[in-house]
Amino acid sequence: HTREIGQRRGAKLVQVRPEDFTFGHSLNEGIRHSSGRFIAIVSAHTRPLSSHWLKELVAPLRDDKTAMVYGMQRGVAESKYGELRDFERTFGLEPRALAPPQFFANNANSGIRRDLWERQPFDETLPGLEDIAWAKYWMERGYKVAYQPTAGIAHIHDETWPQVRRRYYREGQAAKWIGVKSRRNLPAEVWSEARAFGGDLLAAAREGALGRRAAEIARFRYEKLMGTATGVWSGALMENPTTRASMLFSKAHKAVVIHSAGHASLDDVPTPAPRPSEVLVRVAFVGVCATDLEILDGELGYYKKGEAKYPIVPGHEFSGTIASVGSRVTDLKPGDRVVVECIQSCGECEACRRGNPIGCASRAEVGVIRRDGGSQEYMITPARFVHRIPAELTLRDACLCEPIAVVLKGLRRLRRACAAGAEPQRIAVVGGGPIGHLSARVLTSRGHAVTVFDRSPARLALFDGSGIATASDLNELAAFDAVVEATGDPDALTAILERSSPGSVLLLLGLPYARRDFSFETIVGYDKTVVGSVGSAAEDFEEAVATLPSVDVSAFRRAVLTLPEFAAAWELARARTHLKVMIQVDPSLPT
Repeated sequence: HTREIGQRRGAKLVQVRPEDFTFGHSLNEGIRHSSGRFIAIVSAHTRPLSSHWLKELVAPLRDDKTAMVYGMQRGVAESKYGELRDFERTFGLEPRALAPPQFFANNANSGIRRDLWERQPFDETLPGLEDIAWAKYWMERGYKVAYQPTAGIAHIHDETWPQVRRRYYREGQAAKWIGVKSRRNLPAEVWSEARAFGGDLLAAAREGALGRRAAEIARFRYEKLMGTATGVWSGALMENPTTRASMLFSKAHKAVVIHSAGHASLDDVPTPAPRPSEVLVRVAFVGVCATDLEILDGELGYYKKGEAKYPIVPGHEFSGTIASVGSRVTDLKPGDRVVVECIQSCGECEACRRGNPIGCASRAEVGVIRRDGGSQEYMITPARFVHRIPAELTLRDACLCEPIAVVLKGLRRLRRACAAGAEPQRIAVVGGGPIGHLSARVLTSRGHAVTVFDRSPARLALFDGSGIATASDLNELAAFDAVVEATGDPDALTAILERSSPGSVLLLLGLPYARRDFSFETIVGYDKTVVGSVGSAAEDFEEAVATLPSVDVSAFRRAVLTLPEFAAAWELARARTHLKVMIQVDPSLPT
């Protein structure tokens, strides 16, 4: 969350496109946008060990013969034991000045002179060790590199084992490239790691931690040695952008994956970099929808017909912030608070040209078909389907933009079906679930007299004090000019078709309806109009973003669980004891 913290503190943020990333390039870009005689460099996943860290770090740079300084590093309780010990071996308690051939520095915690950087920027072609390369350059020209143990940081490496190996592989490649290691050094490297392995085991034994640490110690030494050795042996720079991205951006994030009907798990999945027209969204909250449960149960039509395939990350009602943008995205930036359209059409076919995205045969539906959804920490989406939300709308409430957009599209179609100047005044909403509740709230805000019908007293009670009437007997439907069906229940639909008043307009928002034998005489013979509506489009999302802050959605805030609790959240949603169950994906946000 370093970027978010920096934004709150007024820091200048400089974006580097993922496809352009190297450590040297990112550092050079940051320094170009900075000012000052001395440049302090610190890794994002660190924290100072004292309030005097910065003062102590730059002090040696006041010596005109010192080009660079690096400070102490220590691990944390969650660190791998081998890395904890490596920090202690590498970063001792005594200050010292390095001279050739003792080339070393570490940009996780360092300071450099700006005037020297202007003469020699960091090498942008290296996959790592740009710090040692820069230090070596100036040491060979008579400057010193100082080690300052009083400028300490805690360094937090939360890496999987493949990431550990890739890190040391990159550094091994770079070490050979800059000439500080060669294939001749590999036997010494093996001996050094063997000694470190033995030292780690002895230290763990003295601490009484050998039993629980031994396997981890062995694995760390193995992955480090294999990564370093193969990196030094190959020594080739990663010129291929795809290879470079996989090495430098091998991070993973948590995602709820439905692998098949009835089988879902919380998995580590790769965090992708956005393509030129895409954005990467850090998900904040995701709402659980009945569609998610139908996918889990294998009951959704797309899956029963074979049109959609597992695995899929569900969740189409979500909010978040932009984490990064593709090279062609100009109207969004990292940190923007956003929501994302569910139905994502191709934009090129005949249906799309007619403004009918639901008719696009190649459309994706986020979290449903062809695109993973918001039940994960990060998700990728084309930027054209993203909408910024206003400051007065919380990220939690913004999850409701998708269902309210569905409502707004349906109500727009309802108005079009009505005779000119004959917009209905008395409207019945059948179903007090999420769609029905939002329909009633929006209609009331527009001045309609609304009655909500539901068999659940608890759901009807959510309207107490709102001015919205409630009922449970569908025999009363004849008193209304229009009916909004929001249950998907075939018995409710039959009752509406038969008992609604002559000349009324019937809006069907519920899904799915079962197959029924039906006579159209009740429609044609009584001048009724039936309107179906599903999903939403860009204009509906824009209206939803503008409308939602003025709608009372307090009833939707009562059940919020965490991402690891996804299974419990789904069962809670299945029980229908809450109007909406939400999952807080980003635990750093307030609920």
